[in-house]
Amino acid sequence: MEAHLLQGLWAPDNHQQHAQALEYLQQLRESADGWRMCGATLTNGGPQLDDKVKFVCLQVMEHHARNRYAAATPEEQVHFRQHLSQWMTALCMCTDPEKVFIQNKTAQLMSLVFVVDYPTRWPSFITDLLSTLSLGPHAVQLYLRTLMAIDTEVVDREIIHTQAESDRNTRIKDTMREHGVVELTNSWYDILVKYEKSHPELVCHCHDVIGAYISWIDISLIANDRFVCKLVDHLKEPLLREAAADCIHEIITKGMDPVTKTQLIESFVTVLDQAGVLKPVDDDDSDFLVKLARLINGIGVQLILSWQKLDKKESEKREMVRQAVENKVNLLLTFMASEYDDISAAVFDFARDYIQLIKQMGAITAVERGLLENMLYVVITKTKYDENYNFTQAGEDEAMFDDYRKKLKVVFDNLAALVPELVLQVSKEYVLTTLNRWQSSPYEDVEAAVSLLYNLGEALPASHGNHFSGPSQCLVQVKTSTMQEMMQLLVTSGVSGHSHPAVSLQFFECVARYEKFFTSEPHYIPGILAAFLDTRGMRNPNPRVRSRTSYLFSRVVRCLKSNIVGYTEDILSQLTDLLVLAPIDNGQIPPLLTNDDQLYVFEAAAMLIIAGNTEPGHKEGLMRNLLSPVFAKVTVLAERLAREQDPVNQASIAKSICHATAVTARTSKAFSNQNSIQACGCVQLYLDALQLFINCLNVGVEREVVGAGVRQLMHRLVVCLDGESLLPLLPPASQALLHTPSPAVLTEYLPLINQIITKFQKEMSPFVHTIFMPLVSAIFTALSEPIEENDEEEQRTRRLLQRSYYLFLTTIVSHHLLPVLAALDNTILQQVLMSVVQGAVEFPDPVAQKNCFVILRRLTEAWGVKDMGPPGFVEFLYTQVVPACFLAPLKTTFDLNDAQTILALHESVTCLQTVYRKRGDELITYLRSQYFPKMDLSPELVNEYCQALTSDAKVFRNYSKIFFQRAKS
Repeated sequence: MEAHLLQGLWAPDNHQQHAQALEYLQQLRESADGWRMCGATLTNGGPQLDDKVKFVCLQVMEHHARNRYAAATPEEQVHFRQHLSQWMTALCMCTDPEKVFIQNKTAQLMSLVFVVDYPTRWPSFITDLLSTLSLGPHAVQLYLRTLMAIDTEVVDREIIHTQAESDRNTRIKDTMREHGVVELTNSWYDILVKYEKSHPELVCHCHDVIGAYISWIDISLIANDRFVCKLVDHLKEPLLREAAADCIHEIITKGMDPVTKTQLIESFVTVLDQAGVLKPVDDDDSDFLVKLARLINGIGVQLILSWQKLDKKESEKREMVRQAVENKVNLLLTFMASEYDDISAAVFDFARDYIQLIKQMGAITAVERGLLENMLYVVITKTKYDENYNFTQAGEDEAMFDDYRKKLKVVFDNLAALVPELVLQVSKEYVLTTLNRWQSSPYEDVEAAVSLLYNLGEALPASHGNHFSGPSQCLVQVKTSTMQEMMQLLVTSGVSGHSHPAVSLQFFECVARYEKFFTSEPHYIPGILAAFLDTRGMRNPNPRVRSRTSYLFSRVVRCLKSNIVGYTEDILSQLTDLLVLAPIDNGQIPPLLTNDDQLYVFEAAAMLIIAGNTEPGHKEGLMRNLLSPVFAKVTVLAERLAREQDPVNQASIAKSICHATAVTARTSKAFSNQNSIQACGCVQLYLDALQLFINCLNVGVEREVVGAGVRQLMHRLVVCLDGESLLPLLPPASQALLHTPSPAVLTEYLPLINQIITKFQKEMSPFVHTIFMPLVSAIFTALSEPIEENDEEEQRTRRLLQRSYYLFLTTIVSHHLLPVLAALDNTILQQVLMSVVQGAVEFPDPVAQKNCFVILRRLTEAWGVKDMGPPGFVEFLYTQVVPACFLAPLKTTFDLNDAQTILALHESVTCLQTVYRKRGDELITYLRSQYFPKMDLSPELVNEYCQALTSDAKVFRNYSKIFFQRAKS
């Protein structure tokens, strides 16, 4: 073996040497004698070999073991095993421990040989493996790693096996149970005893092996006095206890009879309790406590699972298990209340399952109620932020706590579903007590109280989300009065002025969640509006608070607009400075609100204006006052953009214009069917706005940025305006948007045209007739431009444009605009039709293919009868459409197991049946005499297909899938 050639594997910068090394490695793998050379290199060189050479040799031997070993001759197999045994012995006897990755690769190689040879060709494998243990600690380590590798190959449920492999693994386990497991377990015990002081890492590894094998071996081999006593002893040893806890967890989660499992768990708990292991209060080793919490969680979950498995008639056994569960709940609460969140979270499954258990049992006892109440107090306490939480610059620790809080809320929700009156009572006491003394309480307590009130909204059921009214049942009335009492205190206590941003945020979240409170008690609305508008809300020193309250303000206005309209002009006057567009040369002074935040404020202002009971002229005046400063600013910006030469400044100006367009578009969301843009007299205001922004686009600078804003505004105006108002502006808008028709620009423009066609349909005919050819020509040109072969981004853009083009044609043929296509010059129409056929067959995008077949079907429906369509269309049906219905599904890229592709298949099938409906037996004759002979189909299959074609649509769809599956197999 030429080991020096392999050095290039670790020199990727030397491309020639690296390529030679890869080629040599591949030769070794593929060569029939590669494994011999590698085996000889290992056995002759021994542990003193270079680590990289060892690893490559083991890789080559692994490749042989996976792919050729099972089919090798007996002599080759013996030779292979000899190399492996000699290498194992060398590793076991070396002075220094081998590198972990070499040990793992060796163990993996042993396991691959094991699954092939045991028990038939190597029945003494386990005995031979056990015999190496006398060679010392290195041998023990390799022995344990080999057992774990065998577990991975034979037992690991996460690895998907073939049926043959599963049968093989079952045979191996059955044989091991009969002939090897007792010896293995004895060796494990010996390792636990012999090395617990001198080599704790070996003992921990042995714990892992026991935990892995316990799932399928006889439980009595481990759950006995000698093993249990040793495991409990190890729970007291700092270097051993984490692995011991995991091992015990695996033992108690082993599948077994419910009563037997309960007895096993109870015996473990008794021993652990007597040993003092279950009292973690004084232990500061959080890593171990997480493992111990996981063990407690497993104990609880497994006991509850045992209770659920017992038949309801076995009442005595069920009661015995229930009592066992109940006795563990105080342990659960102790760990759940830990100051370390990862310890607390480790028992959440037990907590949730316990709540579910009580729900299944029905009546709740006084003891259970007390335990649930204690759990609720733990949840409330653990909800509080840690004093080290960084609200300014959240990192990994903060993300972990946020995730922990979400899991804690699940427990809270489960408690509320089980004992709503208890949760309501405890929450009320905590919220009222804390809010009444919020100024002297830590912010963590205050935030937890407001969060608790907020979470009740999801945890407690309410009719249509209204917690402040409902049926006259006792519990509903209690809940209503309690929620009202808490909300009244929230809005009157002054806590909205708390200096900590976490409290401020939670206050406004509560206000937005319980907006229906203010419809029943509107006298609190002025105070809440003031909080939103002053330094507590959108003028808060904290940018997160300002940003979030801007959004929440728009939500509150949307929900309460009928209650707020009386304050509209006062609110608008207070919003004036927040509605000013930020200057582009603002230096280092950021505006109070970001652009995104400002959109919500503009939307809220527009909603207030439109919701009023005033005359249309008054509404139009207020809307004009709202938007006129924006338009004035845009006029100045457009003039400056035309003069500006600095590209950086040009980009800033364009972004400001785009934001102004977004602001204008956002205000249009205030209109509704009841308060339409026409009814409010605002049509001309928005048409003037659109013309203004089209003029900005025609400046010709930063077209992509400004154009994005114009498209956004047009999308909104299509929703709000009628065709008579909007359509006159379409030609100049389209001309401006398509001034430089790049693939990206065209892809963005087509959805706008599709939206307009879908709404106005036949009204669009003159415009579509005018724009169709220039637009399609631009698309064809853009798609035919050469691009770099490795430019993936540009290729993706082209694919999106092609898909958009087919959707555009689909929109035309589906909305009464076929005359536009019929009026095309025949040569141009032929080019368009061929592009559709090409898309149906060649374009590997099932969504686009489906649309192509929709187009062909619609054209067939309209033009498939003689003299109903353009000249030559019937011939086109037979030369192009019918073949496409066969060629597309036969493509290798047409995946009949993909859901989207099946939809494309269904559309192609429908298209072909549409041809049959229009042309009748003429199609059948064509298929029999001309098309099917080219496919070399048997007469029986031809008859079968033609019969299916003439049947109903569902039958033909199902048949076609089978037909093409057979054809492609």
